[in-house]
Amino acid sequence: MDLFIILPILFFSIVLHEFAHGYVAYRMGDDTAYFMGRLTLNPLKHVDVVGTILVPAVCYISHLPMFGWAKPVPINAARFSSPRAGMGKVALAGPAANLSLAVLCAVLIKAVLMTQAFADETTARLVAFAVYGIQINVLLAVFNLIPVPPLDGGHIVVALLPYSAAQKYAAFFGRYGMYVVLVLILTGAFKYIIYPPMYFIVRVLGGFIGW
Repeated sequence: MDLFIILPILFFSIVLHEFAHGYVAYRMGDDTAYFMGRLTLNPLKHVDVVGTILVPAVCYISHLPMFGWAKPVPINAARFSSPRAGMGKVALAGPAANLSLAVLCAVLIKAVLMTQAFADETTARLVAFAVYGIQINVLLAVFNLIPVPPLDGGHIVVALLPYSAAQKYAAFFGRYGMYVVLVLILTGAFKYIIYPPMYFIVRVLGGFIGW
């Protein structure tokens, strides 16, 4: 993979991910991100030193799949009519945004194939961007759906569990969740969790494209 192609796609994808969190929260009554200037696609507002710079660099150097994250958008769950359910919806919005972008990339490739526009070098490069867009966004979506807080999947699980179980789950992973995530990343063990669903989704999109 060309680093100069991957990084802009990755950066935009994780910014869109965080924007989606803030936008859904805003639509449900929480304007915290809006008033803090975070309800924007301006990438500089979302840079996280670890997730946006260090982790992608480690992935590149270690030949791991390229991924990362942006600075979390501030959310005030107390502004929701149902805080636990509201946080679940906000959490789901990020991966949903990435999957939607992956689908849009697949539609773009399909349109190019139908018009047989590969003879144009600029269009061929655009298709290459779209292919990477599919791979990176599916990876981001699936990784963030791992059911361990602070990842989005953990917040979704908390929203779905009965109240007492949700409290215990959130308390445990609130203390140890980040360590679990770091171990998964640094050991490469996350690959065995996310590769099967990731490859399944990519195959489905590939079937739509006709590959």
